[in-house]
Order: sequence, then C-alpha cells, then structure tokens
Amino acid sequence: MEIKATVPAQSVRYLLNAVENQGCDIAPLLNEVGLSRSEVEEAKGISVYLYGLLYQRIMQMMNDESFGILSGGRMPKGSFRMMCLCILHSKNLGQALKRCSDFYEICRGPTIKPIVVKKGRFAKVTFAPIESLEEGANISLDKAFDSPERVRTTLSMWHHFISWFIGRRLVLKAAYFTATRPDDVEYYQTLFQSDVKFSQHGNALVFPASYLDMPLVQNDDSLRSFLKTAPYQLLVMVDNDNSLKSRVISILGKDFSQEMLSAEEVASMLNMSVSTLRRRLTDEDTSFQQIKDECRKEAAITYINAPQLSFNEIAALMGFEEPSAFYRSFKKWTGMTPGEYRKHADYQTLN
Repeated sequence: MEIKATVPAQSVRYLLNAVENQGCDIAPLLNEVGLSRSEVEEAKGISVYLYGLLYQRIMQMMNDESFGILSGGRMPKGSFRMMCLCILHSKNLGQALKRCSDFYEICRGPTIKPIVVKKGRFAKVTFAPIESLEEGANISLDKAFDSPERVRTTLSMWHHFISWFIGRRLVLKAAYFTATRPDDVEYYQTLFQSDVKFSQHGNALVFPASYLDMPLVQNDDSLRSFLKTAPYQLLVMVDNDNSLKSRVISILGKDFSQEMLSAEEVASMLNMSVSTLRRRLTDEDTSFQQIKDECRKEAAITYINAPQLSFNEIAALMGFEEPSAFYRSFKKWTGMTPGEYRKHADYQTLN
C-alpha cells in the first residue's frame, strides 16, 4: 500500500460551503484547479495538491489568510508570512508561540489569538480574545467556535505548523474540544494520533511541556520554500486508518529537510521497543525503511507538482545536499527524472 497525500472530502465540502455562505460562486474556483462539484461530493478524499491550490485561491479571493480557521476576523494577505518571519529566529518553541500570540495582538483583523498555558509537566495551546480590542468590544469564544469543522481544522493546522518548525511531529497527550462527541470520532483520533476529549471547557492541544524548550530548526531558505507550497505542510494527511504504519507515518511527518527520525526514536515515541516496532511492521507487510522511502517519494511528488519550486529547492526540501543525489533517488522511485515527471501531461496523478 502506497501513501496517498489526501484531504478528506468532508473538509473540502466544508471549505466550499463557507465560501458559498459568503455569497461567492465556487464554480470558477473549482474549474481553476481542475475539480468538479460532483467529484467533491462523491469522493472520499481529494489530493492535497489540489486542495492546497483551492485553499490558496480562496484566500486570495477573500483577501483573508485565516479563511476557514479560527481568528475572529480577516487576516490580510502577507500576514502569515510576517508572523513566520517574526518567530523564525526564536530561541525555542515556547518563545516562538509567545511571539505568535504577540503578533495576533498587533495584526489588523483577528480578534482571537493562540496562547500557551503551562501546568506542571504539560502545556497546551488554546485560544483567547486579544487584549488590544477596543473597550466595550464583546467577543464571544462560543460564537467563534460554533463550527466543529473549523475548530478541528484550526487545531490540526497549528499542530502541523508547530511540528514543521521543530522538525518533528509534536506528539500530543490529548486534543480537547468543546463540541459534543461526533459520529466520526475515529477520524479525530487518526488526525491527532492521541487521546481526544469532547465537551471540554476549551479547545486545545495538550503536549509535554518539554517541547517548549525545543529549538526551531527552520531557516530563511526553508521558510521561503514552505511559503511557496503552503498550505501543504499544514494540511497533508495519511489514509484514515489505525494501523501502526499510519502512526509511524504521522510521527515521521512531511518535513524531510532535517535528518529523519531513527527507528529507535520512533519506537520510543510509540512506547515500544525497536524490535517490537519492526516485528509489528513486518506483520503489516512493510518495514521502517520502506515507510521512510514511501514518505519521501510522496513528498517529492507533491513538491514536483508545485511548478513554482525549482528542482534545487526541492532537493533541499527533501534533505539532499546535492541535487544530483535527489535526481537519482527520484528516478529510482518513479522511473523518471524530475524533469520528465514534471513534463508528463498527467504528472499530478501519477504514483
């Protein structure tokens, strides 16, 4: 079974419905990215590449970089880039998240900001009204959180955003939601790879506080490439299953510009020995090395699908010091060179 970078169709439908609720026609948007309404209605999942294009077009059309996620207001074009630049050189994750919160205070548009609350061995990222609101302004968090889909998307994006900056998956203790328990609770569990609790007092990501001391591993070059492909890193998911392979894929993440985690490190995160990890993966007819190769292949194909990225940039994103080494690996994975693959008429759908 190969990895498919997809986004659940229900998330696509939610996004399109939100656009229509703003009085906009979605037909031109779908035509622009090569999707039809029937495909969206009937499919179980949409390629993350197409979803990323759709999301980009919607944010441009609405002039709102926070469209579909929690902010309490519109965030004008360029806001996300400026926030990333503000936090890029933070000494650790804790300082970076504090700067994110500070950025929301001065950014024109949002009325809700992310905050970090630390208690004992654990910390959580949750949300609060910004402090710089005009006196008398009445911001209701309940109203802002009235869409379970919006809350889930927001927490998932922040989870992936944090994971990208520290170069490894942020392993959660739990994800909290104020909404009542949904019918698709298994999807929530697969998405966050953690305990998921509903009917809570707040919406939050809960994780070991030790992560706050982790350094940020990204730099100006990797951020530049990240922004070119956004929101790929924030949206990409694996198939909705509860296999060990799926859990390993989630831990490995999609950022290969840094050294990949070892089998020993992944086993430790899964609270099992490395021998148990290898044995159980063998039971699923796969191996740790095979999963790593499949993850890298899928990420490389997604980057090739982004024509604004040069092959040298893609090689760097994939962690290759020399582009020639990336070319050889890509041909081994797909039977084609990156140039041949990009020129192919059906390159977006090749596996």
